[in-house]
Amino acid sequence: MTTTKLKPDWAGDDLLSRLVNRAIQTPALYSLMKRQARQVLIKTAEKNGVPWRQTCLDLDTPEMRQRLSEITNPAVVYPDYYRVPFHAYSEGNLCWQAAFEATPATYAMALRFWPQKKIPWQEAQPRLRQSFLNVVDQHGPAQVNDVLDIGCSVGISTMAIHRHYAQKNDQTSPVRTVGLDLSPYMLAVAQSQDTQGEIAQWVHGAAEATGFPDASFDVVAMQFVTHELPRTATQAIFAEARRVLRPGGAIALVDNNPKSPVIQALPPVLFTLMKSTEPWSDDYYTFDLEAALVEAGFESPVTVPSDPRHRTLVARKG
Repeated sequence: MTTTKLKPDWAGDDLLSRLVNRAIQTPALYSLMKRQARQVLIKTAEKNGVPWRQTCLDLDTPEMRQRLSEITNPAVVYPDYYRVPFHAYSEGNLCWQAAFEATPATYAMALRFWPQKKIPWQEAQPRLRQSFLNVVDQHGPAQVNDVLDIGCSVGISTMAIHRHYAQKNDQTSPVRTVGLDLSPYMLAVAQSQDTQGEIAQWVHGAAEATGFPDASFDVVAMQFVTHELPRTATQAIFAEARRVLRPGGAIALVDNNPKSPVIQALPPVLFTLMKSTEPWSDDYYTFDLEAALVEAGFESPVTVPSDPRHRTLVARKG
């Protein structure tokens, strides 16, 4: 009888995980890992036609830098967990390089999830988003008018969920979608891509305390966010999500699936590079998201392996 492992051996407090963490904590090795992780991503992208360098050049304009000053909320206090290196950037998400490279990196990311299909990047990203939205349609509220996308980054996730519900409603009822992120650099890029003004607001703020009124949204989405958080932050965000959701509304999140055979079987080079750029990996892979949602006051969540690497969780507010 085969037993499904709850997490990969390279995460948590297992021997393999401790060895990897020790290597990451060695400055010379860590610096090499960061450079290598970034190069792997860029090569994967450009090999498959994603215009990485050209996208960054196109975004780097005086107008973009003006957007930063306009969208930045000076009252925001960055939590300690957010002020650490992420994704091979020493400043984490609080820099232009991270913001400019987020779009091509996101497109390249989707290519890894169906490697046998050989689908182009223009199709891989919508397919990834739709696999999440299909689960939300099945287990979330039937009528959705107000959506909050937490950790919206450069807005790819926000535009996808907004257009999904706008199409579902078919103009019978308008959809108001808000994108919220701690990085004003990411939000400046997101706003620049929203050329038709489809998104109601791009908000620079903390997900633990959004400032929105009680019961003001039907869906709160977190797309590929929780693996970048320590569990204490996730717990606080779940509580805040429940507060801003209407009765019958739902939190919907998609992220790496600790039980995925693909995730568990990642080659040593890949999981080592990944851990070197994701500082909260061990906390994420050993954290029971389902139990945390129930503790936050949600109904028992539905968990669905929505693609070979990811799981989607949907939990309703009673």
